[in-house]
Amino acid sequence: QVQLVESGGGSVQAGGSLSLSCAASGYPLRNTCFGWFRQAPGKGREGVASIYSYDGSTYYADSVKGRFTISRNYLQMNSLKPEDTAMYYCGAVFGPCRQVIAERDFTYWGRGTQVTISP
Repeated sequence: QVQLVESGGGSVQAGGSLSLSCAASGYPLRNTCFGWFRQAPGKGREGVASIYSYDGSTYYADSVKGRFTISRNYLQMNSLKPEDTAMYYCGAVFGPCRQVIAERDFTYWGRGTQVTISP
């Protein structure tokens, strides 16, 4: 089993930055795809970014390219916009990441951390 715990959410003004953390424990994590997802009220869970722990390869949703940076344990979010407001979740699945970051492909989930961006 893999346990994931997110932290680092909060409230900032548009244009600001936040860094989210995903603490992972459990099964050896050398061959694992970690992903960040977000879910706004009334919407589905959207894949934001992913990273493959074995070789560091990364994928990003078009909506966050150039603003968000994923690393093994963190999601750095810059130039935040009100539309980035959502609950952010960390996910994990054994094996390499796919180019499309899809909820259905991930097995393990954290409980989420709230990000709120004011105009």
